[in-house]
Amino acid sequence: MVLLCVPDDAIAAAAQAIAPGVGRGHVVIHVSGSRGLDVLEAVRDRGAAAMSLHPLQSFPDVATGVANLPGSGVAVTAADEATATLGERLARDVGGVPFRVDGSVKALYHAAAVFASNYLVTVEATAERLFRAAGIEDPVPLFEPLARANLEAAFAAGPGAALTGPAVRGDAGTIRRNAEALQREEPDALSAYVALARLAAAIASAAGRLSEKGRRVVDEELDQWG
Repeated sequence: MVLLCVPDDAIAAAAQAIAPGVGRGHVVIHVSGSRGLDVLEAVRDRGAAAMSLHPLQSFPDVATGVANLPGSGVAVTAADEATATLGERLARDVGGVPFRVDGSVKALYHAAAVFASNYLVTVEATAERLFRAAGIEDPVPLFEPLARANLEAAFAAGPGAALTGPAVRGDAGTIRRNAEALQREEPDALSAYVALARLAAAIASAAGRLSEKGRRVVDEELDQWG
């Protein structure tokens, strides 16, 4: 069994480099969330089995990653049942919860993971910057309860029920004032605000919490800002 723990764009070259040393009876595994099995073609051509195991967890450092892995999902991608079953066993051996992801949708799956983790941090970092721009010197302890309450509510009740804010209320006036302030003081954050407001309105509409008229009013206001 060979693990290729290299950057996504280096997997194919790494597989090519080790290909002369592998064959039938070997299993070559990469741990990328965004790549399928095509990057392991060089070892598959030699008769080795190919697999991807991607922990649905963040690893800011080794100790934190090891501590967080138990109970985390592990995406298993394989071309045959025997290899997939082996991947599921390996995931369970490290305390993970295996689930299967087809190689053709790995990039979409990984984009979802980016929203769930990386962009969550990015949004909170942006919130901190905007609070500071509004004159609040140490905002994190103040908005932490708000952020935690909303994230917990989203998991407990579902996003459609937990979502709050001006887009959900059809409050175009507040959206306009927010956008004007961002354009004036923090223009780099305006496009993100507009994009997220559109998504929030779509979620609220699908959940039946924003009327057709309210959605139209929100969309018309957002159209003024990009």
